[in-house]
Amino acid sequence: MMDFILEYSPEAIRDLNDVFNDVLTASSSLEVTHKYLDELQDEIESLVTHPKTGTPLYYEDLFTGYYYVRFKEYLSFYRLEDNKMLVDRILFRKRDYIRILFGTKD
Repeated sequence: MMDFILEYSPEAIRDLNDVFNDVLTASSSLEVTHKYLDELQDEIESLVTHPKTGTPLYYEDLFTGYYYVRFKEYLSFYRLEDNKMLVDRILFRKRDYIRILFGTKD
């Protein structure tokens, strides 16, 4: 099986910058922060061979087209399009990710 091509959206890249700032603030260590981000990205990249092994995201009993993977306190949301694995957002797990992803009022 062919690996999927991994792409990060501009929002996901901004999210990675936010994760960097959050971890750096909490740890006060560049070494810890870089290690955390490397491990987060490794977790995402590990799915390119079998991206459907991520957890499917359902909303109101319907598959949304998104999968996600959890790494510590963050959820990475991605979707599949042709041979691409598109990472749309990387969010703190306690955020209202349904509202952020879909703009719902729930």
